[in-house]
Amino acid sequence: MGSHVINDMLASMPSLDPADVDDVILGCVSQVGENAANLARQTVLSSNLPITVPGTTVDRQCGSSQQAIHFAAQAVMSGTQDIVIAGGIESMTRVPMFSNMGPDKNAGPNNDIIKEKFNVKAPWFSQFIGAELMGAKYGITREEMDEFAVRSHLRAAAATEAGLFALEIVGIDGLDRDGNAIFFDKDEGIRANSSVESLAKLQTLVEMGACKPQLGAPELGAITAGNASQMSDGAAMVMVVNDAGLKKLGSSVTPLVQIRSLALAANDPVLMLSAPIPATEKALKHAGLSINDLDLYEVNEAFAVVPMAWSKTLGADESKLNVNGGACALGHPLGATGAKLMTTLVHQLVRQEGKYGLLSICEGGGTANATIIERC
Repeated sequence: MGSHVINDMLASMPSLDPADVDDVILGCVSQVGENAANLARQTVLSSNLPITVPGTTVDRQCGSSQQAIHFAAQAVMSGTQDIVIAGGIESMTRVPMFSNMGPDKNAGPNNDIIKEKFNVKAPWFSQFIGAELMGAKYGITREEMDEFAVRSHLRAAAATEAGLFALEIVGIDGLDRDGNAIFFDKDEGIRANSSVESLAKLQTLVEMGACKPQLGAPELGAITAGNASQMSDGAAMVMVVNDAGLKKLGSSVTPLVQIRSLALAANDPVLMLSAPIPATEKALKHAGLSINDLDLYEVNEAFAVVPMAWSKTLGADESKLNVNGGACALGHPLGATGAKLMTTLVHQLVRQEGKYGLLSICEGGGTANATIIERC
């Protein structure tokens, strides 16, 4: 998937000498199995890039490819590199979530020292519990989450029908569920007939036993498969350059946006999903902007409650939020999502001739990235 996207990118810029690409930085969360051994370098070797182009793989959980974009931006801003391809890849089909944790679920962040420090009584740190706690903390009900999720599906369906994703999707040959050859050029998770009534019939994760809060929290049970993101496969890339890199690309290439502000934040690893709020505040402060100055926001729908809590806290205009749908409808391929959302943000900002757009993603462990872009 990754090499397929890179090859399409190279084909769209015939004036570029592929050897001028200084690095490929890719995000991936489950770096095991087919994703092991520096996936970015393997992607370079699978693509039409020359072997002289290096590659490195990044893990900042769900924000991995957004972090890849940050690293690429910092590299070209410093002048140590001029042209960097940044993005991410994740196949949750071939390398399921948590595969890299191995059989011992007490590995990594779930070691006894951290669990004792933060009084985690559940079997492990859980984003599902975090999402439940988010709803309780920010006063967001299941019905409100379901309404948001339905809007995500309807917006994604409308955007697909209108061909708004055509410029940002690279179709790829594959197989359907029956093994028949098919050309994939549309996201499979969109349900145009989704309704609040149908989502209301779904069991909560608590009822299903997939989420067993043991944190002394209020009565929980709002998160369902319907108001959460879908497991997906995907790859997405953007090219990040400085002025010197732009000259190497040639006069036929027009820059779409420039990066105005980069930010990171971290907070409660049990609540886990609220860090986009302080990350956004830091990005806005650095850019000298207010939330009302922004024309568009892409805040990842890991769970519907995340962008809802973000919007409620920051006083954001929800009509500018995930206007073409989000991960509830389009899916969340973990390490690829940041670059996927940035691609959508860029195209929509250009399409509506806006000035500023923001991307932020919650991440495992209680961290978040935020990026503000400005249309050229």
